[in-house]
Amino acid sequence: MTDVVFLEKQGAVALLTINRPEKLNALNYRANDLILRYLDEIERDDALRAVIITGAGHRAFSAGGDIHEFTESIKLGPDIAVRDFCLRGQRMTGRLEAFPKPIIAAVNGLAYGGGCEITEAVHLAVASETALFAKPEINIGIPPTFGGTQRLPRLAGRKRALELLLTGDSFTAARAHELGLVNTVVSPGKVLDTAFGMAERILRHSPHAAARILSAVTRGLNTSIAEGLSIECEQFARMAATPDVHEGLNAWIERRMPQYGPSQGGNTISQL
Repeated sequence: MTDVVFLEKQGAVALLTINRPEKLNALNYRANDLILRYLDEIERDDALRAVIITGAGHRAFSAGGDIHEFTESIKLGPDIAVRDFCLRGQRMTGRLEAFPKPIIAAVNGLAYGGGCEITEAVHLAVASETALFAKPEINIGIPPTFGGTQRLPRLAGRKRALELLLTGDSFTAARAHELGLVNTVVSPGKVLDTAFGMAERILRHSPHAAARILSAVTRGLNTSIAEGLSIECEQFARMAATPDVHEGLNAWIERRMPQYGPSQGGNTISQL
């Protein structure tokens, strides 16, 4: 547990912790890369069916990109800065957004910049009532680089997002909830427990059905309604070919709880 990100497996839930509390869990390049590496590991492990991502300590979820590190990349020119900083962060948030297992952010403190962008990208989020959010990149003369100019307007609406992006002002967890950035706000000591409780409510159901829902929603958001409905039918057809459908239907008819194994209906939950 000495690296900048570590993975713990708690039953069917993977807990990813950004572990730089002395730097407010700033996302250096190694942290970005480790998140991607652990997500690959989690996807391959059929026993893991949900993910929670949080920050070490009590002060921050993540204060965003490591400014000292990416400043050195910017000094080397735009091409290197885009490759090493911007595209690296976008790969990470894109992977979180398209991940075929539910990901819940447990926002336990500051979620600035890249930390806010992780919250935007993941599927669900729980925030401490003392958490603070911000899109402060404009304060150092850059736009957001990990997807914040694209995802926040989709979540909050164009004008509300632009106010946050153009002022750099911080906003509370209650405001984040109002904007649709987080699902629920709880007292500081209940953030992880609430996130695990949310995961348990999801784990009652077929992991393959969850993957199909995540795929339909994530892909459909960026299409017309007609294209989205086609994606919905495609995901239903894929699900209808799995044993989970028969188990779910039979359980409903027999008035019992369905029993879904981690690999029922296939060895790997694929988003494609």
